[in-house]
Amino acid sequence: MKFSLKAKLSMAIALVALLTVALISLLANYFIQSRFEGYIASQQEKTADQIVESISVQYDSDADQWNTDFVHTIGMYALYDGYIVKVIDQYGKTVWDALTCDMKLCTKVMDDISHRMMMEYPTMNGEFTTRDFPVEQDGKQIGTVAIGYYGPFFFSEDDFQFLKALNQILILIGGLSLIISAGTGVFLARRLSRPILKTAGAAGDIAAGKYNTRIDAETGTKEVDALISSINHLADSLEQQETLRRQLTADVAHELRTPLATVQTHVEAMMEGIWEPTRDRLESCYEEMSRLGNLVSDLERLARIESSNLKLNKTELDLAALTARILVSFEKDLKDKNLNAEIHGSCSLISADSDRMSQVLVNLISNAVKYTLEGGEINITLSDKEASVVFNIRDNGIGIPKEELPFIFERFYRADKSRNRNTGGTGIGLAIVKSIVSAHGGTVEAESRLNEGSDFTMILPKNLEENGRQTKLT
Repeated sequence: MKFSLKAKLSMAIALVALLTVALISLLANYFIQSRFEGYIASQQEKTADQIVESISVQYDSDADQWNTDFVHTIGMYALYDGYIVKVIDQYGKTVWDALTCDMKLCTKVMDDISHRMMMEYPTMNGEFTTRDFPVEQDGKQIGTVAIGYYGPFFFSEDDFQFLKALNQILILIGGLSLIISAGTGVFLARRLSRPILKTAGAAGDIAAGKYNTRIDAETGTKEVDALISSINHLADSLEQQETLRRQLTADVAHELRTPLATVQTHVEAMMEGIWEPTRDRLESCYEEMSRLGNLVSDLERLARIESSNLKLNKTELDLAALTARILVSFEKDLKDKNLNAEIHGSCSLISADSDRMSQVLVNLISNAVKYTLEGGEINITLSDKEASVVFNIRDNGIGIPKEELPFIFERFYRADKSRNRNTGGTGIGLAIVKSIVSAHGGTVEAESRLNEGSDFTMILPKNLEENGRQTKLT
């Protein structure tokens, strides 16, 4: 049987509170009882001393006699309190004896005390014992007082009433504490479970495809707030991925539709005799088909790079020299647009796949050349870090809008579609760059300002100890 989180929390808090209250009550009862027993035993000793002292003053040393009336009064009061008193003078003669005075009452008192103590303390094995106390006056013993009482201690009826009332108070406090704890537990459980249930509901909506779902709640609980933040972040990521997926579908369809429509129109016109199949028209069809072929090739290349079976043939690579060789291949493009491209700095050798890194550099330099206006500048800087090398390429071209930056490494993502039309890009180049760099255990980031230029930074680990080894893409 499954219980809700709120029910489990409520029951757990109530159970803890119950055990705590029960333990405190038992300990309190034990210690109070123990201290009270010690207090009663001490009081019995004091009472016996007070009886002896009271009886001692009833002796007239001048007349050498006892005031038996007062001794009788003291003895009877003591009897009602559970003390059996017997007074013997210095000559061994009995002055007063409770048993002799009222045997029936003495027996009743002893029976009542014994019965009460046996009922409440069946394992104590108590009994009536008699103690002799010397009676002195002016430093001279004038007699002996024998006092019998239930030992090692006994409770009067009032004492039992006190203990009973005390236990009732403890039970009442325990019950009230339990009720308050249960109420507090329900409140806390509801307060804690509400955002969790809300989060669970939001997670269900996200799973159902409602990626715009967000949880707007601050609980003040670190772990729950972290969970809410994670769910919101997940929803953001899924919503972005869904947007990119839809755009990818639209872009792929667009990239395929344009050349196909052109070829279809040309072929239909030539088949129906409207156009003559001239060389120019056939070349136009061929260019569109080549464009389709390039798109498919780019997709195949990206698929291979992102495949888990791809292996990198790492060798010792001079990234600076490779950059210089690739930049030379763009000499004509740079001259056509009157661009000034320079390489600054140097870096250590790295362990990398030369062919894959060539793809990365070609794509990064190609983008800089394409999107830098005529007469602009391109600066490439290489430098070393402790365990990595840094490649940075900066241009003063048209730039990228700030809101588009997080998506430029996604497949087919184009911040400016008209720009890509002019340059013939498919939006796959930077996705390939990121995949290859990630395969080498590196990172690539971009910074840009619209109409001011872009700045791409690639950081690659040196990993020279892995030269010659083949590393799987993960």
